[in-house]
Amino acid sequence: MRKITSRWSAGLSRLVQRSLSMALALMALVAFASPGHALIEIDIRQGNIQPMPIAIPSFSGVPQGAQIAQVVEADLKRSGLFAPLDKNTFLEKGLTSSSSPSFANWTVLNAQALVTGTVTQEADGRLKAEFRLWDVYAGKQMTGQQFFTAPKNWRRVAHIIADAIYERLTGEKGYFDTRIVYVDESGPKANRVKRLAIMDQDGANVRYLTDGRDLVLTPRFSPTRQEVTYMALEDGQPKVYLLNLENGRRSNVGKFPGMSFSSRFSPDGLSIVLSLQQAGDANIYRMDLRNGKITRLTNSASIDTSPTFSPDGRQIAFESDRGGRQQVYVMNSDGSNVRRISFGQGSYGTPVWSPRGDLIAFTKQYKGQFQIGVMKTDGSRERILADGYHNEGPTWAPNGRVLMFFRESPGAGGGPKLYSIDLTGRNEYQVPTPAFGSDPAWSPLVE
Repeated sequence: MRKITSRWSAGLSRLVQRSLSMALALMALVAFASPGHALIEIDIRQGNIQPMPIAIPSFSGVPQGAQIAQVVEADLKRSGLFAPLDKNTFLEKGLTSSSSPSFANWTVLNAQALVTGTVTQEADGRLKAEFRLWDVYAGKQMTGQQFFTAPKNWRRVAHIIADAIYERLTGEKGYFDTRIVYVDESGPKANRVKRLAIMDQDGANVRYLTDGRDLVLTPRFSPTRQEVTYMALEDGQPKVYLLNLENGRRSNVGKFPGMSFSSRFSPDGLSIVLSLQQAGDANIYRMDLRNGKITRLTNSASIDTSPTFSPDGRQIAFESDRGGRQQVYVMNSDGSNVRRISFGQGSYGTPVWSPRGDLIAFTKQYKGQFQIGVMKTDGSRERILADGYHNEGPTWAPNGRVLMFFRESPGAGGGPKLYSIDLTGRNEYQVPTPAFGSDPAWSPLVE
């Protein structure tokens, strides 16, 4: 990854705007730095990154200020790139977004970055949230922003602030203002109720999208719209659906002979690829969502499944047992030039192309263990990030630095739980869910 050195000119200001479904209004504060002065940075090219010490005092003002600061701190800590300092060690109290810190009080704590903020309530009931990011050793403000929103959206503000800090200090887009769609599983192991659910990437704000009457599988986010595709078994018959998350409307993609699996969107959101099983074989098909036209991409007497597009839409990775054991293959998006890319020991499956286009995540079964790993798109430089009793279903954060997957626990009372892990393989966290959870799919940044 490239090294980012950020430089800001004097008097720089910008208006930050996003179209938010929750009517969130954003407006940037003025950010100042000396011309040509290079401020702190995180070199994300390194294989072993030392987390940056960062101080995040509670934001002053109304009670939501402390809550927003807590969520910002948790987001940054989970990334593995930041080490938030213990609030009990802070020497300077009562900082606001409009006050200038005494930087000596923070250098003595070895804080490299400092976040200050204030949250107040406007006369019309809206929250006004302001924050500033400071380079402690340079004694300079790096960025600052101001937000207006309904009080119920305070967590959304926190995630957007964390994204702004992450981007300013790494040079990469953050991934905190995103959502996860997954399969919620409840009830006894032999008779699980499976509902489609959606939540924030940190496990908050869970909302159920289906009622559990039908078995649901393999939800996937559209890269261009707030829309999800998933499979449901209705009266024993598999059907592929599109669900619009903004208005709740559900549409049947079409009727497919035999069993259908693992549908995924193309990068432009105009088509899906999926696997259809007929007479014991499964092949990869592409369906144009505008006219319903279906094109067969593979034609082998084997099981070809789990197709995933490259970010540019030119290639498709998939798993196949055509060589006698499950392996990962890549082909052109029209089905030509099929080539195998996995050659390690064990069986490989569920490939997922990174949003960056540089890596493919996979599940590997070897010596009774299920592993989550990544490889280059030609199959080289394979790295295992997590292994255990049963790990499956990797999905990428939109910036391509973090994966989420599910891990099944053994025993009669066991079940799947969601986990996130970064590309170093050292920052693994369980993502809280109300019940068991499987088949996660990460959304693009919420717009």
